[in-house]
Amino acid sequence: MATGTYGLSFGALAVAAGLSLPQLCALSSLMFTGASQFAMVGVVAAGGNPFAGAATAALLGSRNALYGLHLAPLLHVAGWRRPVAAHLVIDESTAMTVGRPPGPAKLGFWTAGLAVFACWNLATLAGALGTRLLSDPRVLGLDVVAPAAFLALLAPRMVTGQAWVVALLSGIVALLAVPILPAGVPVLVVAVVTALFGVMIARRASDPELVDHSQRGVL
Repeated sequence: MATGTYGLSFGALAVAAGLSLPQLCALSSLMFTGASQFAMVGVVAAGGNPFAGAATAALLGSRNALYGLHLAPLLHVAGWRRPVAAHLVIDESTAMTVGRPPGPAKLGFWTAGLAVFACWNLATLAGALGTRLLSDPRVLGLDVVAPAAFLALLAPRMVTGQAWVVALLSGIVALLAVPILPAGVPVLVVAVVTALFGVMIARRASDPELVDHSQRGVL
């Protein structure tokens, strides 16, 4: 229910961005990953190319593929249920599966996945219908919903110095890219830059000589 309530914001934001009721319902039922949906609608609302919005959404949703690789040996889903299970691989269903015995893991996955799917789609529809009753949905300031949602997802992860360095680097790259690139593209540029930065950190951590020199420098 809590996750479904989050769908009210998406429904309202999608209507304010100019999407029709069938379009936003299709996004919620077929894409079914909140962060990606907010990203795509945010890019379109800012006047960006729909393909840039789709690329941003796919980038954010790629983590679900990694979830799927981890969940497959735990769930042992086969036949027609396999694509259904793949569609229900989200943060909540993964959290209710990992670290549990086989029986409770399957129960947690299916109940969480189906419950969130139902509540999310109902809330999306309710948010859209409620917003359409307003003469001008933009007066509610719904353009801040997507950035606020991403900040809420980011905040719990800002617990290490490395996370703050990556966040500051991303902010600087975004500020430089936004004035010169089309809407939606700066997000992709930031993702590439931070991914390269992550690779550099991983290589540094795995190279004994670099670690040794770093420790000597600190001493």
